[in-house]
Amino acid sequence: MSSSDHRIRDDFRRQALACEALGSPFTSRLCRLLGERLNGTSRFGARVLGWQGRPDSDALPLRAAGALHALKRQGDAGLIAVYPPNEADNETLWRALDVAMAGHDDFLTRFLDSAPQTNEVSRSSAILGLALHVAKRVGLPLDVYEIGASGGLNLGFDAYAYELGDARWGDAASPVKIVSEWQGTLPPLDADLRVASRKGSDLNPLDASDEGQRERLLSYIWPDQTARLARIEAALRETAHMGVKVERADAADWVEREFAAPGGKGRARVLMHTIMWQYMPRETQARIEAAMERAGAAATKDTPLAWISVEADRKDTMSASVRLRMWPHGTDEELGRADFHGRWVRWG
Repeated sequence: MSSSDHRIRDDFRRQALACEALGSPFTSRLCRLLGERLNGTSRFGARVLGWQGRPDSDALPLRAAGALHALKRQGDAGLIAVYPPNEADNETLWRALDVAMAGHDDFLTRFLDSAPQTNEVSRSSAILGLALHVAKRVGLPLDVYEIGASGGLNLGFDAYAYELGDARWGDAASPVKIVSEWQGTLPPLDADLRVASRKGSDLNPLDASDEGQRERLLSYIWPDQTARLARIEAALRETAHMGVKVERADAADWVEREFAAPGGKGRARVLMHTIMWQYMPRETQARIEAAMERAGAAATKDTPLAWISVEADRKDTMSASVRLRMWPHGTDEELGRADFHGRWVRWG
């Protein structure tokens, strides 16, 4: 076994552990089986095991799992028989996977081309808390900008209904229900949160109104997490209804352009992103940081600027940092930690 082959199989094992921790025993088992048994007899297997790139930052195990889930969602009878809600032992599951790889090699191989985009809408629970902090501090309407926005589902965070432990926020009639256990010193739920405008960008944006693109996104949602699937399906419909559009653009180019001019008086500009920073080149990150520092230097009390994020860091590999920077306030603080899928947020 080559060192590259060994490294890739290790990535599948690590992803299996992560899936288990995030509540998807089926996807955990799938990744473990692929890591142990995948071989180069199919083009799909050969491409995975000979991956040209970084399998960790390229989310290779999730690309492979997404390809197989997409095939199942298209009606492949063999996979339907072994995927949730049906049950199968490892040998039966692997036989079905082996048949699928042999019979649909071209489809599965092509599916590996694009990075996974789950557009995890439950991360909006952390975004909501950050936005409430911003709204309370500035007392102004917010112009919201998101990079790595995928289909724009989190751009509509203020339109959803939230169950936050014992607290509630938002329109109870919203078809998008987000349940997240908030712990610690809670954000100001009474803040006057008003989103005046919303824009998003992504290298590979998804159109929530396009059935094929919706299906691609749903293929990356783990098949045994039925509530999560239903929630994202509802958010896709709501986003399409709201008419949210995400521009195809490099994140640094877009931030430099959008934040080059001063903000409008009486409005607070807010840059947001969730679980995407680690996938960008360091040069892109540096350009965004420089653009925000320039925009921050020009911010005033009447044209404030905020940067809110929910991103992985080295402090705790099992949770994301919930962070707020503000200008001209000069603050840069971690307000909490969040589950990667938004199941809980620990504030304070």
